[in-house]
Order: sequence, then structure tokens, then C-alpha cells
Amino acid sequence: MSFNGKTIVVTGTSSGIGAATAALLAERGALVIGLDIKGNGDGLADFRACDLSDPASIDAALAGLDQPLHGLANVAGVPGSLDGETVMKINVLGLRHVTEALLPRLQAGSAIVHVASGAGAGWRERLDLSRDLLRQRSFDEGLAWLQDHPMAGPDAYNFSKEVVIVYAMAFSMLARPHGLRSLSVSPGAVETPILADFYNTMGEDILDRLKAQSGGRNGAPEDIAKVIAFGLSDDAAWLNGTDIGVDGGSEVSLHFDLVDVPADQSAEAFFGR
Repeated sequence: MSFNGKTIVVTGTSSGIGAATAALLAERGALVIGLDIKGNGDGLADFRACDLSDPASIDAALAGLDQPLHGLANVAGVPGSLDGETVMKINVLGLRHVTEALLPRLQAGSAIVHVASGAGAGWRERLDLSRDLLRQRSFDEGLAWLQDHPMAGPDAYNFSKEVVIVYAMAFSMLARPHGLRSLSVSPGAVETPILADFYNTMGEDILDRLKAQSGGRNGAPEDIAKVIAFGLSDDAAWLNGTDIGVDGGSEVSLHFDLVDVPADQSAEAFFGR
């Protein structure tokens, strides 16, 4: 999966999955343009300070970015420990604003990979609500919708990731005439600086149980970065309009309602003796 001669934009490059993705793409030959609210762009071809909660900041960061682009990885996001409106502005409205601003600059054959989460797995249950928000086509219209549908931080986080999955799928229809692909990647728990926030909002018991199901460890940023890189690569040319779960198998226990069963007994509980 060489990215020689390709320029790829990555959001959230200052830490965690975004930093790992930027480093991996650069190692494989890409020129990486980083967007983040903080950081200095070490190891990147270019870095632009950008506040995803503010469309003016996004527009300023992207101004003058007129070279051909060959991919976009929307990695930046915030946890449900923040207030719900901030979570939704960054995780959904800002992500969309970046994506649609860069759409005309992405070359045919490129891909857009959006980082969602296993927390968004219930997107089908609130599909109408996600579609209603996404039909508010500007940042300001979306913000007005959010203010009419207030949510606490943890629920806003789950809903934001549901919307990202829906947006990634639906955007493939907008991207098709441009020769582009759109998909999402949904990590489970990953050892990043914000993991402590998830332990605070989701609870230690559930996260420890999921970790046991995945073999006793949470994901590493590099585990997710490799899947993002694959999604951006030419090897994934037939991967489009879909969501990829990357959780080490941890969420099998959720799918089959086995969270209260010890991980070493889950197979027996499902299949019987």
C-alpha cells in the first residue's frame, strides 16, 4: 500500500489515532497535511491549526489549500465528557464541513475515511433522526437543529457516531460522480489520551468486560491507523459506502447480549455445551 506521490489530509494529528495515521501514511510515502486545534505538525508536510467547532476556523485553515488531494481521513473527535452541543459540532458538523469543502479538490480514485465508533452501532434505530440532521445542509442550519434537539454529552457522543456512519454511507452517493469513495471505520476502546473519558462516561465494568472479550487488551492507535490506511489505498477500490468495525472482537458480547457472561464462558453460553 504505497502512497508515493499522494497528498492526504488527516484531521486530529496531534495525538492518538490521528497521529498514528499521519505517521503511517508518511512512512508509506504520502505527503500528509494535518489539521488539529493544537500541535506543531512535526513529521507532516504541512500543518494547519483548525477548530472543528467553528466553520470560520475550518475555512481559514483550508484557504490556499489548492493542490490536488488524494485522500481525507476524518479522525478528530471528542468524547461524551464534553457538553452535547460541542460534541455534535466537532464530531458531525465540523467533520462534514471539512469533507464538503475539500470535495472539489479530491482527485478521482481518492477515498474519504471517517472515524466513527462502536458506540454508533445502533445507527439503524435512529436513522430518521440522523437523516433529519444531515438534511440541514449548512453548519448554521445544523447548529440550529442541535439546539432544537439538545442532548447530554454521553448520548450526544453515541448519536454523533451514529450520524458519522450514516453520513459516510450516504456521502458515497454524493462522491460517486467525482470518482471518490466514502466509508467509515468504527474502533472499539483504544489506548488514546481520551480513553479515561470513556471510562468515566461508560463505566469501568463494561469496558473491562469488552477488553476481556478482545483478548485482554484495548486497541492501539496503530491498529486503527492500519485499517484507515487500507481504506484510503487503491487496494480497497471496491470498499465503499460501508462501515468497518475494528474492535478486536470485543463487541461480540454486545451483539449477542453476553456482557454479563465472563469472556471465557461466552462461546459456551452462545453455542451450548
